[in-house]
Amino acid sequence: MAIEYLGLSEINGPLVVLEGVQNAAYDEIVEMTVAGSLHKIGRIIEIYGDRAIIQVFEGTDGMALRNTHTRLTGHPMEIEVSEEMLGRTFNGIGQPIDGLGDIISDVKLDINGKPLNPVTREYPRNYIRTGISAIDGLTTLIRGQKLPIFSGNGLPHDQLAAQIVQQASLGENSDEEFAIVFGAMGVKYDVADFFRRTFEESGVSEHVAMFINLANDPVVERLITPKIALTLAEYLAFDLNKNVLVILTDMTSYCEALREFSSSKGEIPGRKGFPGYLYSDLASLYERAGIIKGSKGSVTQIPILTMPGDDITHPIPDLTGYITEGQIVLDRELDQKGIYPPIAILPSLSRLMKDGVGKGFTREDHYDVSNQLFASYSKVQDARSLASVIGEDELSELDKQYLAFGDAFERKFVHQSLVENRTIAETLDLGWKLLTMLPRSELDRVDAKTIEAHYVEGAWKELFERKQS
Repeated sequence: MAIEYLGLSEINGPLVVLEGVQNAAYDEIVEMTVAGSLHKIGRIIEIYGDRAIIQVFEGTDGMALRNTHTRLTGHPMEIEVSEEMLGRTFNGIGQPIDGLGDIISDVKLDINGKPLNPVTREYPRNYIRTGISAIDGLTTLIRGQKLPIFSGNGLPHDQLAAQIVQQASLGENSDEEFAIVFGAMGVKYDVADFFRRTFEESGVSEHVAMFINLANDPVVERLITPKIALTLAEYLAFDLNKNVLVILTDMTSYCEALREFSSSKGEIPGRKGFPGYLYSDLASLYERAGIIKGSKGSVTQIPILTMPGDDITHPIPDLTGYITEGQIVLDRELDQKGIYPPIAILPSLSRLMKDGVGKGFTREDHYDVSNQLFASYSKVQDARSLASVIGEDELSELDKQYLAFGDAFERKFVHQSLVENRTIAETLDLGWKLLTMLPRSELDRVDAKTIEAHYVEGAWKELFERKQS
């Protein structure tokens, strides 16, 4: 029989203290009734003898020591999951906000998930096509991978996230099922409306489940949103055999909510005031990506975070980089040049790319042309540095060719419109045309046979020919 406790001992921000508790468990969900009518949900986060500290998801507004009744449920937070959640929009704690009614399902899952046994994991192989050349060609996203996007305030990561949702697929001629779970934390109303409107107008909303925590929602809800999104993703992947792409934005809002929550608990802060367990907390989310042996489904993650002060050594991007398999870095200087998406090529990488591209996956020359573009673009930076010292006119002819290649690479390869969806073949062909701006002797990352098959002298000129009306 459930016991109902009357009153509270203490209220401190999003936390309340309940004394005289019996048979309570860590992470147990409690149901709270305020003033006889207002219902809230909380979670036990600490227990000291008969004293329980409860985190209130909706915040403690309206709560007083004497007007609150608390009932322990006897289980951790669970959410009903169903395939019908695709095409629907929910708030940060999984409640429908699209006016289409509640989700009714016989399947209820713990939002904390179950740890994946490393022995049951399968190595990621196949790729996911985003239609964006800088990603597909140079930092290819592999199914089951976690590949974050490091952005900054004011950079177009929201537009990039929306474009990935609209264009993402399992590649040409794939008949496997694909779904997207989108989780937004601490976003403004206009940003949330932008995502909703963009997905509906592009016709992709049918296979997208959205979880949105607004900036004016209780901060504590942000700690729940990614867990609920990943719980649905795991169900779709491992129970329904779908390949699921999870996009989480903005992980910085999540980490700042965790810092605020930790501070309210009186915990000793670590770097920049974040709790010492920030690494393990992020790992508990990121490591929910992967492929399980015997399952046809997969969970792939693209967490998006804004780097405070564009500092890539800040604890959030720093720890994220340790856990994930690479990163895509957005660059403010490219953005100021009008390049979209402003992806900085040299600091970006995908550590699993080499095993998911090439013959049988994308195209046999993919890895070679990617390496050559990286190598050539790195020499562009050397030429630009030299030009800033001695002047462009004093450069050798080869260095001038590299400068021209660098400008063309940024304007033609990295840059593309918000609605441009390039195939892998179009991306690689474009890369080869740009490489013809350099002498054959400079292509030292590609074997002679591959060069003979794809290098067409002067092919770059057609990229600059004006279309006749």
